[in-house]
Amino acid sequence: MFDKVLIANRGEIAVRINRACQELGISTVAIHSETDAESMHVRIADESVCIGPNQVNKSYLNAHSIISACEITGAQAVHPGYGFLSENASFAKMLEDHKLIFIGPKYAHIEAMGDKIQAKKIMKKLGVPTVPGSEKIIEGEKDAINISKEVGFPVILKASAGGGGRGMKIVRNEDELREFLPIIKQEALSFFGNDSIYVEKFID
Repeated sequence: MFDKVLIANRGEIAVRINRACQELGISTVAIHSETDAESMHVRIADESVCIGPNQVNKSYLNAHSIISACEITGAQAVHPGYGFLSENASFAKMLEDHKLIFIGPKYAHIEAMGDKIQAKKIMKKLGVPTVPGSEKIIEGEKDAINISKEVGFPVILKASAGGGGRGMKIVRNEDELREFLPIIKQEALSFFGNDSIYVEKFID
């Protein structure tokens, strides 16, 4: 068991995790970017560590900084919340290698199911029905349009490494697809460090 948890997230989800830990008598460590230093999740935690500038790829997605924060504070476990590194198998493996507990699935399970394209392949192999859409990462706007026409609009653009409702957008025609594809790719890169996108039929 552990008595100190580092919460590798921010905002409302980090606040909820902090309160749950407090109810269980577990000490908490908040991480934050320079901009989030006065945020509520930082103020209510027992300890806090600044792990980088405002850009999430240099702070909340910086696995090495998070592990360093664990070493500095003596946190024995990491709760990733959702989004950010919560579905990153490499991060879960890094924690295990450093004798830290990842509060979530085993890294092998994340590796199989965290990537949505890989997860669909596994489900199809097992005979589980899946929503029509791309069988691989889309290679660009033309590829996305062709797949969308094949399955029929409306479709939903999804980040392959996504989670927590980020990196998703319903598009109802080609014009919307052209408009939102680069936006969703950028959002996916910002929140998950991976801009891979796939397309699925949107079921109303």
